[in-house]
Amino acid sequence: MSALSTSTSFSMPIRVYMEDTDAGGIVYYVNYLKFMERARSEWLRAQGLDQQTLLDEGTQLVVYRLACHYAKPARLDEALEVTASITDVGRCRVTFEQRVQRGKELLCSATVEIACLDAKRLRPKAWPASFKAGLHT
Repeated sequence: MSALSTSTSFSMPIRVYMEDTDAGGIVYYVNYLKFMERARSEWLRAQGLDQQTLLDEGTQLVVYRLACHYAKPARLDEALEVTASITDVGRCRVTFEQRVQRGKELLCSATVEIACLDAKRLRPKAWPASFKAGLHT
């Protein structure tokens, strides 16, 4: 992979709701991944794209690889910030570094590789021009 655009980043606020927590009011571990998915989806939307348009064009984005570190718990009603920063771009993959924070305090971080697939054949394909243009904004 080559670093085509390493400055492309995105940040969004999230509030912890009851549905995000376990019986003790602590965010259930898998929900951090949902928060990160939402941030990547909103990043895509901020680039003028959305997943439905990509699907209509025959392109599907999937998580190819994920490494996650849970540092501290988030709790019911807390305001969090979720970030998504592109660190590497290849012909059919992009790597995001993502963080969930409470203020400056790191709660969870992950490296997420997203693969670009042909939606019908479910085989790797090069990024469509519309997506590549978003990587350079």
